Amino acid sequence: MKLELIYPRWPKLERQTEFHLPPHGPVVFAAALPEWVEVNFSDENLQHIDFDASCDLVAISTMLTSQLPRAFEIAREFQSRGKKVIFGGIATMLHAEEVQEHADSVFLGEVEGRIEQVLQDFEAGQLKPVYDYMHNHPDINLVGTARRGILQRDLYNYRGVQMLDLVHASRGCRFNCFPCCTGYLGGKKFRPRPVDKVVEEMESIQNNRLFIVDNSLAQEKQWLIDLFTEMAPLKKKWVSHPILDDDEVLKLAADAGSWYVYQAIFNTSDTIRNRVKRLKDHGIGVEGTILLGTDDQSVDDIKRLVDFLLEIELDVAEFTIMTPFPHSPIRKKMQEQERIFSNDWLQYTADKVVFQPAQMSAQELQEMYYYAWDTFYADSGHQLKMGELFKQVIRREMDDGTYHRYNPRKRRLFKKERV
Repeated sequence: MKLELIYPRWPKLERQTEFHLPPHGPVVFAAALPEWVEVNFSDENLQHIDFDASCDLVAISTMLTSQLPRAFEIAREFQSRGKKVIFGGIATMLHAEEVQEHADSVFLGEVEGRIEQVLQDFEAGQLKPVYDYMHNHPDINLVGTARRGILQRDLYNYRGVQMLDLVHASRGCRFNCFPCCTGYLGGKKFRPRPVDKVVEEMESIQNNRLFIVDNSLAQEKQWLIDLFTEMAPLKKKWVSHPILDDDEVLKLAADAGSWYVYQAIFNTSDTIRNRVKRLKDHGIGVEGTILLGTDDQSVDDIKRLVDFLLEIELDVAEFTIMTPFPHSPIRKKMQEQERIFSNDWLQYTADKVVFQPAQMSAQELQEMYYYAWDTFYADSGHQLKMGELFKQVIRREMDDGTYHRYNPRKRRLFKKERV
């Protein structure tokens, strides 16, 4: 059986440097496919889709809400050629009813231990319109090493720098943060993978730089201690979302190669100031994720917040506009208050205002988004600040003999020998 796996393109975040990480959803999905399925993958952000490809079934993997309009176009093109199309992924789960209008079948939930039956149904001519496993998570022990071999590796570099490989060590999140959909998607129970399985997968990845995509590395202290202890001998350098603010855990994270952390910064408190300082004291960089347009923010509050980021010498900042994504707690609140004025999914890129803010006009919030980016990066642009973070990791890699230089012409990695 031949399966064509598609990852649709989407509009990129305005003001942010455009780069492309290897997508994670498709390689996790591919790992769960039975051996009798031959899969061909296309990332439309970097590749052209062959709509005349010889295949039996088309699978469209969607991560972002803003991918959906293009995903629906892709589905129509394949369906006009007589192909059946199945959808899956985060955005599919968030927009299940709408996606069903464009798909022959919709898969909701996590695929491990389930996808083979779906494919058998297809071959028997009995493909169901919906396979709903949203609230019935598979045994976490079924999660195996992602199938990164389906990727065209040389595409994922930026100006000769190899992009990070994505890996996940757990699923689910016990924190139900107001703008986040993770509780709905993966459940509100923390489900860690066995440490040995995570380390085995990390060791199999040729790239020395990883992005641990777990929603939070702050959920279970002993598991983190075990994980970071076992990761240290790999000498990988990695990025993650917040790490538990604990001296023992932070030291182990640094020893295990923590490069920088995406840290939510939502106010100018001493708690945030000290949190950033503690990370830096352990040699861990900080990329602030700054949400603009929350109900407690005025125009002056946002200006003070940007000044605060400069004061604490944040390494990098990513500013986004609060966006009421489906099934997030904030969307329910805004719907009840009739504050959402756009459901054009192409506008749901977190750089456009689609709701009425509480303390300013929609236009003022859009202007403050530009103000934040332009003011924080006035002395040196986003690319230069990211470049400084890369310099730091390269120095660390050269110190421990793991530095690799990517040669885009020869399309392979060269290990730089220390002299």
